[in-house]
Amino acid sequence: MIKTAVVLLNWNGRKFLEKFLPFVIQYSREDAEIIIADNNSFDDSLAFMQANYPEIRIIKNNENGGFSKGYNDALVQVEAEYYVLLNSDIEVTENWIKPIIALMDSDKNIAVCQPKLRSYLEREKFEYAGAAGGFIDKYGYPFCRGRLFQSLEIDKGQYDDVCEIFWATGAAMFVRAELYHKYGGLDNDFFAHMEEIDFCWRLKNEGYKIMYCPDSLVFHVGGGTLPKNNARKTYLNFRNNFYLLFKNLPADRLMKVFIFRLFLDFIAATKFLTEGGFKDFWAVIRAHFSFYASINKNFKKRKSIHQKKVSKTYMHNVVFEHYLLKKKLFTELKKENFS
Repeated sequence: MIKTAVVLLNWNGRKFLEKFLPFVIQYSREDAEIIIADNNSFDDSLAFMQANYPEIRIIKNNENGGFSKGYNDALVQVEAEYYVLLNSDIEVTENWIKPIIALMDSDKNIAVCQPKLRSYLEREKFEYAGAAGGFIDKYGYPFCRGRLFQSLEIDKGQYDDVCEIFWATGAAMFVRAELYHKYGGLDNDFFAHMEEIDFCWRLKNEGYKIMYCPDSLVFHVGGGTLPKNNARKTYLNFRNNFYLLFKNLPADRLMKVFIFRLFLDFIAATKFLTEGGFKDFWAVIRAHFSFYASINKNFKKRKSIHQKKVSKTYMHNVVFEHYLLKKKLFTELKKENFS
């Protein structure tokens, strides 16, 4: 069995493979096996790979089941101690694997770890989908060190400490393969968006740690499959956020959080509508109905999870503090408000 497998999930991403795969090969081949998991692409991705990189293993999925199912279908065919789930629109850098593997080797209780993510387009800034490690507030709103909603910080070394976080980005996620399979991997029903938060939360419920390692740096394009301003993404984010809250919240917090979130989601939908975003407004409505229709299925999942109060939760409302109190930096959030 190999030590580390870097697995890139591809769907019609020939342009990303052409641009970024050479960096992955250059900076990974001595430390890991590189695998392409193809989600039933209909572009010329596979022809490009076979013509230019015939030595790289390709796993062909039978359908495009999204990010979650795509990885689940592929990883059952990969034997390794560690998986690295890597987006195809990531530019890796020299020595990006060893620091994280060394950190995880030093503590068997570390289940998942992420590198520092900076923007490929604005290279001094942190990148939206992970930045310097993910957190979540008491009402389920995710944010990062280096990124509060759309406010992205310049990396000045302010987050160059190894630290425990709530969730690690799925764009470049290192995970123990044994635990990935033991706890069911990513939830297929999420399709895409927030599945990594749900997965990390389930692991935290089992007592494992999620970590951030700044000694590993990657650059992320972001929005490679769905751009940020997209009604489909709005739908998935709102629906999946309810999924992960319903599955993972302790019983004593579940009803309180859901009542408050209904109020906040109504405000968000109204804001979309008043700004002319009818498609996004309708996406929020559809997300709620989809969640209600799947509540029995998610209740069965909930029963298999050991919900408890977990560390690294921000026990205030980050929406209120960001939009009303105008807090733009992670460091403006009071440390004592983190559990």
